[in-house]
Amino acid sequence: MNTNITDIFFDLDHTLWDFDKNSQMAFDRIFKNNFEGIKIEDFIEKYLPINQECWRLYQNDQITHQELRYNRLKLSFDALDYSMTDENIDQISNDYIEFLTDNNYLFDGAIEVLEYLKPKYKLHIITNGFAHVQEKKINNASLGGYFTTITNSELAGVKKPNSIIFDYAVNLAQSSKENSIMIGDDFDADVNGALNAGMDAIFFNVKNIETPENYKQINHLLELKKYL
Repeated sequence: MNTNITDIFFDLDHTLWDFDKNSQMAFDRIFKNNFEGIKIEDFIEKYLPINQECWRLYQNDQITHQELRYNRLKLSFDALDYSMTDENIDQISNDYIEFLTDNNYLFDGAIEVLEYLKPKYKLHIITNGFAHVQEKKINNASLGGYFTTITNSELAGVKKPNSIIFDYAVNLAQSSKENSIMIGDDFDADVNGALNAGMDAIFFNVKNIETPENYKQINHLLELKKYL
């Protein structure tokens, strides 16, 4: 246990906010209204890895925001061999962003661990998500009261794992890297990003992927009590 920690930085999507569950509900609503021929289970099976890869490219500045939004849908429908016009893809993309934040399932233990941590530390968010969408997620899920600062990639001008976003967040928090720790589900963006920036980190290994033993990791959010 690091007794020097004063500030804890959380990732949002896939760490506190259950992106996969909320995302599936948004797509289910869209398809039931307009595309009854698409089985949501079949689509999600294709979409999840494609979306993850598109985000990886976006984080590494290999595709733009618009390309991310278009490609993840186009490639998923192509993988299903389902013909979809660009106009339909644009409409689905817009509806998806609108509907996504109507669902606000959090990971098990999220509120309990935030209640546990808040009296002891200053809590913050660092997210690569788009500012207006992330703000709605935080507000609609009643998370805003837990966090002192929220840093997104649009504010910082770069995305995780770039060390500049961690510098920006720590400065905004009026903290220091020595007294800060990052918690997130993305091993490269959150964990190695923070470590390379000079911050400590805990990997939220919710999918139980194999990782080197020398990394701090948890499989459930309440396990943070072991470290903090």
